[in-house]
Amino acid sequence: MHRTFKRLCVYCGSSAGNRPEYTDAAYAMGVALGAGGIELVYGGGRAGLMGAVATGALKAGARVTGVIPEALMARELGNEEISELIVVPNMHVRKNRMAELADGFIALPGGWGTMEELTEMLTWLQLDFHQKPIGVLNVAGYYDHLFAFAQTMSESGFVRPEHKRLYCVDTDPTALLEKLALYDLPATPRWEERQALTPHQRALGAT
Repeated sequence: MHRTFKRLCVYCGSSAGNRPEYTDAAYAMGVALGAGGIELVYGGGRAGLMGAVATGALKAGARVTGVIPEALMARELGNEEISELIVVPNMHVRKNRMAELADGFIALPGGWGTMEELTEMLTWLQLDFHQKPIGVLNVAGYYDHLFAFAQTMSESGFVRPEHKRLYCVDTDPTALLEKLALYDLPATPRWEERQALTPHQRALGAT
């Protein structure tokens, strides 16, 4: 299966971090989207990695749609140089609108907001709330500890083995886009199967 994408949503930091590789990778991600004829959906900011990915996409000829809450727009953080800037009431509406617009998701380095967005999309995919591929651009090993924690969650019985890698990973933007296009989403079991008791739970008399 080879998917074609009209729009991809990129999650990333509103700051630049402390390594130039982060900004370079964000800009390169935007350029790769434009080169592939893919529109960018992102958080609508003009600073940090958000600004870099938007600038790269615009330079490469891509349409760029930003979605930003009113509170952040009021602080003059919105990027009004992009193709379309959608102002929404709050963060919840922002996340839902970005998810609705996109055919898939890519996470770049970022802070708590980026982690929340990435893990929410992973959770929705695990629960079969969407069937859109998720990619992680692992710049300078930024996500290595997250991958290790996914292994810990699986080994501890909280994440099924087939769900510990509900995403594809690369260090190169163009290669990551190709992996997203070819990625086979894992089967998600029915809720009854996920709720099956373990032998230890049965021994404790769980019902």
